[in-house]
Amino acid sequence: MKQVVFRLIVASFIALLSATVPLTAMAAGESDTPAITEETIATAGAAPTINIDKTTLENGGTIKVSGQAPAGMPIYLEVWAEEHTVKSNLFDSKKDKETGKIPYIFYITEEMPAYYKIFVPKEMQPKIDAAKKEGNKWSYSALLKELGADIAYNVPAAAKVDRYQATLMASVIGSRGKLLDPMDAKENRKRSMQLVKARFRSVGNVVSADINVSPDGAYTADIKIRKGLSPGKYKIVALSSKELKSEPAVFENRISFPTVYMSNAGTSMNLVYPFVLCLAVSIFGVLMGAGGGFIMNPLLITLFPALPHTIVAGTVTPTVLFSQGSGIFNYSKIKFISWKLGCGIGCAMLLGGFIGPKLTEMITLDQFKFAFGWILIVLASLMFWQTTPGYIAKNKKEQSILNEFKKRALEATKAKS
Repeated sequence: MKQVVFRLIVASFIALLSATVPLTAMAAGESDTPAITEETIATAGAAPTINIDKTTLENGGTIKVSGQAPAGMPIYLEVWAEEHTVKSNLFDSKKDKETGKIPYIFYITEEMPAYYKIFVPKEMQPKIDAAKKEGNKWSYSALLKELGADIAYNVPAAAKVDRYQATLMASVIGSRGKLLDPMDAKENRKRSMQLVKARFRSVGNVVSADINVSPDGAYTADIKIRKGLSPGKYKIVALSSKELKSEPAVFENRISFPTVYMSNAGTSMNLVYPFVLCLAVSIFGVLMGAGGGFIMNPLLITLFPALPHTIVAGTVTPTVLFSQGSGIFNYSKIKFISWKLGCGIGCAMLLGGFIGPKLTEMITLDQFKFAFGWILIVLASLMFWQTTPGYIAKNKKEQSILNEFKKRALEATKAKS
């Protein structure tokens, strides 16, 4: 019994000694661990404060943010568009590392903020640059973890993400597939990060190092809101941890005509530039017997990268009706239309119109560019080959068709005069 009591006393003494030695060492300056000051203790449990220099912007601008965070703790800013959300989708066709199988699952949400970005301290810029060097292989979740900014990822994580089990037959008939059961919060958060990358695409669109932090925890940042974003209210929240976050600061982004907001694209655009572009394209498009959509599509994607390729494909389709309508009217007047052939191949185009839109939302921008580019190259090559002197000389049928067209054109011109 005495030995047991003695051992307990010795164990308690050792525990007390081990607990007091580090404090003594810190007081003597023998440890690399920063000393815990009264100020640190007083502010460690205080939420960050936030102030902004203005509450309105005219189609973008700079918001100067300042505030006080707990000294010695990190500070992040989460910024998002409050009033407008957009659709974001992703088709998982990559082989699973664990099972070795391709899941073929289609993820989609309609609650993605039209604008979303996390701002981090400036000293973290090298980590962002490293992610940019990875090209399309960069991982949003890995980058947030590397920056410690995963604590600031909150708004998209709360978005509802639906998933569908896609099949070949479903794709053929223009369906997304079977709707699967809802995911738990952890899986929903993981997939929402993938959808953020799918929506905003580049590293610079979702993360930026613009915060200056002082040793006492005071911070400043210039939040740049570029032109062409969604109008309405935006919110900024400062975070030092999941529990320590400020009340949101609110500002409004205003736009005015001729700049208009496209809700399904989540972006704003000045209508003057695409109007002039489409005028020129439609002239040449109708000249070649088309509406000009195959020209407008790659031009819009190249000149206006903020537009999602799915929106470009969908928007160009009805705009072609205007040029096609006027083209049909004028071609019918000079009797250049074969209605039997047109109605026959039109039925096939009608069927393709049901399938195409569903397939479009399942492919990435890079896949869209690759496929569209090769189609244009093949068509251009065929058309160029068919205009060579050797081909025309051998093809007597085509020569007779060209002569007939020339004859009809001359007769139409004489009739008008």
